[in-house]
Amino acid sequence: MDPRPERVLIIDEDASSRTILEYLLRRAGYEVLSSDEGQDPLETARSGTVDLLVLDADLPGSVCSDLVSELKGVPATAGVRVIVVASGAPHERARYLDLGADDVVSRPWESTEMLARIRAQLRARKAEDLLRQRASLAERGQEISRTAFEALAVTEKMSKDAFNLGRWLKIGLAVLFVVVAVMAGIYYRFSRRATVETKDAYAAIARLNRGLTREEDLLAQVRKMSDSVTKIGADSAEARKQLEQQSKDLRAQIADAPTQEATSLRSQLRKTEGRLRQIESAASVAEGIIKTYSQSVCLIHVTVAIREQSSGKPLRYVGLTKDGEPLIDLKGQPAITVDGNGPEVRIHGLGSGFLVDAAGRIVTNHHVVEPWWEDDSLSAMKEQGLEPLISEMEAFFPGSPSPLKCVTEKISTDVDLAVARVEMGGLKREILSIDAASESTQSGQAVVLMGYPTGIDAILARTEESVVREIVALSRGQLKGILAELARRNLIRPIVTQGHIGDVLKDKIVYDAQTTSGGSGGPLFNQRAKVVGINFAIVRDFGGSNFGIPARYAQVLLH
Repeated sequence: MDPRPERVLIIDEDASSRTILEYLLRRAGYEVLSSDEGQDPLETARSGTVDLLVLDADLPGSVCSDLVSELKGVPATAGVRVIVVASGAPHERARYLDLGADDVVSRPWESTEMLARIRAQLRARKAEDLLRQRASLAERGQEISRTAFEALAVTEKMSKDAFNLGRWLKIGLAVLFVVVAVMAGIYYRFSRRATVETKDAYAAIARLNRGLTREEDLLAQVRKMSDSVTKIGADSAEARKQLEQQSKDLRAQIADAPTQEATSLRSQLRKTEGRLRQIESAASVAEGIIKTYSQSVCLIHVTVAIREQSSGKPLRYVGLTKDGEPLIDLKGQPAITVDGNGPEVRIHGLGSGFLVDAAGRIVTNHHVVEPWWEDDSLSAMKEQGLEPLISEMEAFFPGSPSPLKCVTEKISTDVDLAVARVEMGGLKREILSIDAASESTQSGQAVVLMGYPTGIDAILARTEESVVREIVALSRGQLKGILAELARRNLIRPIVTQGHIGDVLKDKIVYDAQTTSGGSGGPLFNQRAKVVGINFAIVRDFGGSNFGIPARYAQVLLH
């Protein structure tokens, strides 16, 4: 299993279009390379190190058609999927499809449609990789079978020859064959088990481990995230500014327009000012929710340990370098073992939660308190003799200088929900009210979402870079240390986004308030400042929409 995020290379002459697409893809969790990063984009595309290429049809000369022909021709030089962005006539789009492009998108493209097409191509890429792996396994199986038949033929010949030898020599050969067969069987089973266990453990570590992050890598992530966070915060203000300008322009036109035309302009003005009032009203509600409840939405940090089921021994790193990073094996993976006295492997997960009563109960997601739940790579470890378990769980509330110890109290058997409990001590926070009535969630209603999308990256992105460098240096890139410093400096605050409900299903609410990984467990508020849903998934196969669990499921779990 490839532990890295899927890579998308963008080659687009239009800097504005490229920047928007980079932003969308990074928010969706992809690793993005572009033609302005100081490397030869064509060589990168040909290298086979990217999963998807988004290619501008308006590149100079015949660069686009030549590259599509090279990458997707017969034989193809790389397994990359190719999407061409074209602004020409239908026959031009058809030409790129004939050259072998996997998809062609018309310019100007719409964000949700583009993301959906990209996801579809990446799913197809995964399916192709799986078929190639199965074909490779089948070929290896045939080779093993041929070897076995050859060995059987040799054994049969040796057996026939053995009948011409003395009785004791025959017995000795028979015993030797049995011993060799038993040893081969034991070696095969052991080596296969060890290989699968190691592979699954690597996948789990690569997927969730944030405990040993290089300082410069973390700072680079923060710089990339900073622009995204700034843009999210500016969207609402920009929309309001545009409507205010439009209203001003319409009023000026009405003053000089003939009577009949003025009537039409007044109708446009009423609609514009109506939309402006809606934005101002939603902003006012959001400000009230932020002021009252933001300190009651916590960041949950879960630390997972891994142990061998048969011996109970913890999974450990073989050792660390002088810089504190794991030693690497010949395959470029962290070297791990269940023996020795190296530091124990720790997998870190982050999520959101919110306070629902004075006893310190917190509502969050099942997959937050048990990160291996419905995670194939982590669940498979149990079948291979390894067992994940919670080593530590803590909740960071805004305004509190230290985390609170957190334990799981109850897990829903119906949906992705859980209730955890913290010892509040003297900490006082507002209690969030849950509105479980069906009429509280209707399509088109405005909603406010709170949480910690992208975990600490977004928190650090809202902090001055000099402070970030100081925090990372003090913690040496260790997640637990970074969180402790952020809490001590009162820098942990949830991100708030606004949107509208798109659809209400039996067990799901669909909405467009922006979020991403780490926002799981965050509360979804209606305009009465009541929690109507609990965020739990980014639905990448559903046009970029997000899913929340209706609040009635949380209400049942709390009783």
